[in-house]
Amino acid sequence: MTEVTVNSNICGYVHKVSGKIDGNKVAIEIKTPCNVVKNIAHMEVPLGRILGMKNNYVLEKAADAPCCDTCLVPCAVLHVCRLEAGYMAKSLAKEAGNISIEFE
Repeated sequence: MTEVTVNSNICGYVHKVSGKIDGNKVAIEIKTPCNVVKNIAHMEVPLGRILGMKNNYVLEKAADAPCCDTCLVPCAVLHVCRLEAGYMAKSLAKEAGNISIEFE
């Protein structure tokens, strides 16, 4: 299982995203105080639809939710999916510790 925390400081929300590979999909659960993100809080993401921007299951569901186009949660979900699928090394993610956008 992979777990990440998303600090959406502009929105004032903290989201907890977890995922576990289950055959050819990743089961995603999101704990969130955001009513929009709650619309995508439970997903079974097909592995064949987590790469690229077009035909991306997570991005389609986020658009339908409708998440803001600057929402960090869909990106976090994709990271969790890729880590669970083995497309990104968990050791690399652990070593990096976090990613961020910093406004100056």
